[in-house]
Amino acid sequence: MKHKEIIAKLTLEEKCCLLSGRDFWSTYGIKAAGVPSVSLSDGPHGLRKERKDAKPGTHDSYPATCFPTAATAANSWDPDLGEEIGKAIAEEAASRGVEVLLGPGMNIKRNPLCGRNFEYFSEDPYLAGKMAAGYIRGIQSQGISACPKHFAANNMELRRLASDSIVDERTLREIYLTGFEIAVKEADPKCIMASYNEVNGVYANENRHLLQEILRDEWGFSGFVVSDWGAGDDFTEGVRAGSNLEMPGNKGDSAWQLVKAVTDGRISESTVDERVDELLDVVLSTYGSTEPRKGRPFDMDAHHAAAMRACEQSIVLLKNDSGILPLKKGTRVAVIGDFAFEPRYQGAGSSLVNATRVERCVDVIKDFPLDIAGFERGFLRSGKKDPELVKRACELAAKADAVLFYMGLDEASEAENLDRKDMKIHLDQIELLSALAEVNENIIAVMAAGSAVEMPWESKCRAIIHGYLSGQAGASAILRVITGETDPSGKLAETYPLSYEDVPSAPYFPAKERNVEYREGLYVGYRYYETAGVPVRYPFGYGLSYTTFSYSGIRASRDKVSFTLTNTGERDGAEIAEVYVSALDPRVLRPARELKGFCKVFLKAGESRRVEIKLDDKAFRYFSTKTDRFEEDGGKYEIQVGASSQDIRLRETIEIAGTGAELPYGPDELPHYRTGDIRDVPDEEFRKLYGREIPDGKWHRTLGLNDSIYQIRTAKSLKARLIWKYLKKRIDRSMKRGEPDLDLVFLFNMPFRAFSKISGGLFSLDMCRALVTMANGHTAAFLAGACAFAVAYLRQRKTANRSDMIK
Repeated sequence: MKHKEIIAKLTLEEKCCLLSGRDFWSTYGIKAAGVPSVSLSDGPHGLRKERKDAKPGTHDSYPATCFPTAATAANSWDPDLGEEIGKAIAEEAASRGVEVLLGPGMNIKRNPLCGRNFEYFSEDPYLAGKMAAGYIRGIQSQGISACPKHFAANNMELRRLASDSIVDERTLREIYLTGFEIAVKEADPKCIMASYNEVNGVYANENRHLLQEILRDEWGFSGFVVSDWGAGDDFTEGVRAGSNLEMPGNKGDSAWQLVKAVTDGRISESTVDERVDELLDVVLSTYGSTEPRKGRPFDMDAHHAAAMRACEQSIVLLKNDSGILPLKKGTRVAVIGDFAFEPRYQGAGSSLVNATRVERCVDVIKDFPLDIAGFERGFLRSGKKDPELVKRACELAAKADAVLFYMGLDEASEAENLDRKDMKIHLDQIELLSALAEVNENIIAVMAAGSAVEMPWESKCRAIIHGYLSGQAGASAILRVITGETDPSGKLAETYPLSYEDVPSAPYFPAKERNVEYREGLYVGYRYYETAGVPVRYPFGYGLSYTTFSYSGIRASRDKVSFTLTNTGERDGAEIAEVYVSALDPRVLRPARELKGFCKVFLKAGESRRVEIKLDDKAFRYFSTKTDRFEEDGGKYEIQVGASSQDIRLRETIEIAGTGAELPYGPDELPHYRTGDIRDVPDEEFRKLYGREIPDGKWHRTLGLNDSIYQIRTAKSLKARLIWKYLKKRIDRSMKRGEPDLDLVFLFNMPFRAFSKISGGLFSLDMCRALVTMANGHTAAFLAGACAFAVAYLRQRKTANRSDMIK
């Protein structure tokens, strides 16, 4: 241990308190032992430091720069840009006295409907890992700790605290953990956040396989693990498995449970000491680094400019018929769309940033060389139709050379705690688009959305420029691309399918009961579309430029690939070159191609450059459930270099020897997975892939501590069912207003035991047990539960008083 002297000064009670938060955002400090209290605050695309007097969940936070979200920045395919963003956010965190920044978010976009996809980088783990590593390096360059999240297999918001991700080991390792592995090994984060969900029957925050065997023993992680807020189930088991800090604080309820577990012999004090030692290593280093900079102002103008650069490099030009873009100087334009007046520049939930300023198109467009015919909202972002708005918009469109139509998903469509119902943009926007196209053929759609959408209306547009969720400086960044001041260079970090029905996980998402079954296996995103031959709207890695590029002269080996890239157009610009690996005659089932390298290259008009991209240890590997480690299958592989997953420009075949390991499956096993036909995998085949019996994930009428509040709709207690109806009505009303009550939704999806974790000490675990008793019974049981609740309440007050003495 590194901190034996400090730990020797601590009592058992003090050590246990250190492993549980002091309050909602900070840890305990013990002055007598030289242990400071440190602060944790939300990222991931800007600091959300709540004001001292703010109530938790109110989003009353200090002003901070709102950078483009991860879903946006990933389209830059530029880890160096991620590093610049991370550095700027960390500067603001240090100025506010924050030692741990909760980000980046890096879960895989398994399904487009996940409500939190705007916080995540990609459907591909290699791209997600490389981008996250850039953010982490930037954040930690300022001496504070990054905290990549959510570890692991947290790909659905619905009942995320009460769901079990059922995923086979190979898929877990290759798809859902590889990004984290890259981030840990290449950027050495000081912290990592355990997710809410169970992974194969064990909560992530108590999952020794994840936290100890993989994270620490295999990857060499040396920082501390923090639970997502309220994710803790059994605090003692979390500490045993390798979790160091349960958040938020609950006035010592968890700490005294751990004290009792030690005194009862259920866990050794030496294990507690190990967790404290790991935590102290980060607490002491980050506190010492940030303390001198607390209160030092950051340069708001410089950070706003950085947010603009980040957006410019991430904008994706999806369509540009006849080269309508960039618009010529003096083009008469009609600006139409609610998003031009009130931009959709970030998502909703814990990542909500109180931006230092927010640009609006209607304000900044005057600074660009365009002739403005006028502005009209055209539609209401809530989806409610207004014929008068449509009429005025069409009248304006008829007077212009071109229409800038600002459209996209509204705030209620993408938010933490909620999954999207479909992939559609509100019908009123599409109907308006059709009406505008009748009076003006030059429609330029300017999209705002944090995840993929269906686009059957694409033909109505001459051009489509996608800013994703562009951050506070997005309005100017997008107009710079539209007018040609900046060449578009972003490429999609996710596939845009023709319809939701084409998505590989669609038959299995969302989970209908407790089990979230990953039956599609490895076939996430482009891995499925390329293998199964399913056509898409826009492929992974796709994006247009105002210039053109040619590829030539490929040379490949198992360690690297090189080629010549030439800007063949008349404008300077940047190209993202992508390297895919394809097994030509695989014995092990594999997707048709997988991303294994990329590079963003800026070239002046007519310039050529020799580009070299290294192939690392992940280029040819697969995870074998026979040997319980990564292996390589010997044989011929095609190294492919291209402009997208479907635009392969260069190919070269190499041969590798492989590791010679026994194959995990026979040639006739898993027929659906061998062909990529995975949309209707039978139980027997999924069981074979999973390697064990598929657990019973059905809900039961008798509720337990880990059942969600949502499930009280079938409770035996009439009072509990009436409470469910009341909450459901309030949530439905908020959704209809287009302003979802995310706190209520969180409550609805929360398990009973989480009351003791997020209530700041108002509820103890014994009080939660009493609530379950009340919900499960008729009158007598309800009264017994109420009595037990009262007794537990009085006991909790004493516990809270004891924890207040730890200073």
